[in-house]
Amino acid sequence: MSPMSPEAFAESENVSRETMARLGIYVDELKRWQQKINLVSPKSLEDVWRRHIQDSAQLHPLITSGSKVLDMGSGAGFPGLVLAILGGLELHLVESDQRKSAFMREVARLTGTRVHIYNERIERLDPLAINFITARAVSSLDQLLELAQPFLSDGVQCLFLKGKSWQEELTAAKKNWKMRAENIPSRSDPEGVILKISEVRRDHRDPDNQPAPGKK
Repeated sequence: MSPMSPEAFAESENVSRETMARLGIYVDELKRWQQKINLVSPKSLEDVWRRHIQDSAQLHPLITSGSKVLDMGSGAGFPGLVLAILGGLELHLVESDQRKSAFMREVARLTGTRVHIYNERIERLDPLAINFITARAVSSLDQLLELAQPFLSDGVQCLFLKGKSWQEELTAAKKNWKMRAENIPSRSDPEGVILKISEVRRDHRDPDNQPAPGKK
């Protein structure tokens, strides 16, 4: 598969010229900072518009306009900062690495993007009233749900970008959680999916799959 060009991305995602200019700044800064700190896999930069920009942007149509979105473990801003640049959403990005947080702040400044960036671990963040939770390449689904639990009020939906092992992760997570899960094929990764998860609650059963005391 040949690398995706900016023009092919713009056509695929129906992105305006103005937004493309801002995403272009993002990509340029990513390549420049990558020379000094490890933001992403160096190999992935060879197809940056598919591997990082489109991979993130494909979540945008799945999120209701005007929603508040919590992006856990944003790293270099994928998917959260891309979603913020695409517009129409209120993004809260959480990243514990100080250098990666500094990178996101610089990109937000250069592109004029309004975004909330928290340089701390998700476990230490005070609960926010949000509508969606996103994450990419952070941890297993079971661990993601553990991290997301304090923010999972009624109606909150999770959109997690997952690779080829998504089925194994979903099976493992269902041992500890009850949920409504839908898998949406990824447009950037033939083996990947977007896991759309809602109605999450912990499954209170003992190891023998018997209800815990007091549970029926």
